[in-house]
Amino acid sequence: MSRPIHAEHTLSRPLPRAAPPAHRSPLRLLAWPAYAATLVWYVHTYGLPYANDIVFCFLIGALIAAAVHSGHRLGWVRILRDWLPVMAAVWTYSLLRGYGSHTPWPVRYRPQLDIDRFLGAGQTWTVRLQHWLWTPDHPHWYDYAGTVVYMSHFFVVFALLAVLWRKQDGRFQRLLALYLTLTYVGFATYVLYPADPPWLTAVNGHMPAVTRIVQDVFSYSGLPRAGSLFENGSRFDNDVAAMPSLHAAYPMLLLLFFWPMASRRLRVLLVAYPLAMGFTLVYFGEHFITDVLAGWAYAVVIYFLLTRYLNRRAARRRARTEQPARTGRRV
Repeated sequence: MSRPIHAEHTLSRPLPRAAPPAHRSPLRLLAWPAYAATLVWYVHTYGLPYANDIVFCFLIGALIAAAVHSGHRLGWVRILRDWLPVMAAVWTYSLLRGYGSHTPWPVRYRPQLDIDRFLGAGQTWTVRLQHWLWTPDHPHWYDYAGTVVYMSHFFVVFALLAVLWRKQDGRFQRLLALYLTLTYVGFATYVLYPADPPWLTAVNGHMPAVTRIVQDVFSYSGLPRAGSLFENGSRFDNDVAAMPSLHAAYPMLLLLFFWPMASRRLRVLLVAYPLAMGFTLVYFGEHFITDVLAGWAYAVVIYFLLTRYLNRRAARRRARTEQPARTGRRV
């Protein structure tokens, strides 16, 4: 088992926890009910939040509610200090991702389609899986389960970041650095290599018709989805951001990040998550197999390169800290 990452490995040091006051205001008891009421109202009015900016709003709201409920008067200050820069980075990506669909380069589909047909012995696996498993107008239990796996992309990383942050774990800053690097490298690829997903390739007549299953499942369940504030407001949704699949990349990143300190049971879950996500993406017509493999490759390369860089920087920082102490002992 590898050594845990100490606080000096972080990119910034957390503020000390404020001691709870002796007498807590009764208003603190309203923190969680108010948060829950706001969430229920939003879902009822606009649908399930799934875009990064909306999810982030509710994540920060939950952290503030927890700080108010615990009675830490300055807890919200630390929340804003640590999370507003993260929110700004994620919101910037949400906006740029939409603008990334307007590039001077032609949209690609042929290389991914040819490779998938080769792997499927003449037919893409999206078409094969939907022929075997999908029943129009009658979603099965595994279609709903796959929708849960697909939607987990929009909140699992953020939830894990919040857990690490609440524990004042040095791994918070490291996972955050990995997540943002992977996200923006993926965005750069979307700009340089715009690519159609299978469902759009089929719409354009380049492969047999496939169903965008996640949309049908939501339609049959009666649960609308609330989109991104930036993408809806600017009309810049990006349908050609398929290569690489960040849906596939994030689970692989989590596998690599948590593997060294994970128990045997947790390792089973860490392996199952990227496999389930990859299967869902192909079956649902959201990504070609090539997109999934590229997402996994991006996650592996960025994890090892950035981890090596952060470890070296932390080692140099420790050496600078320990050098004066050793010099003083010799004197």
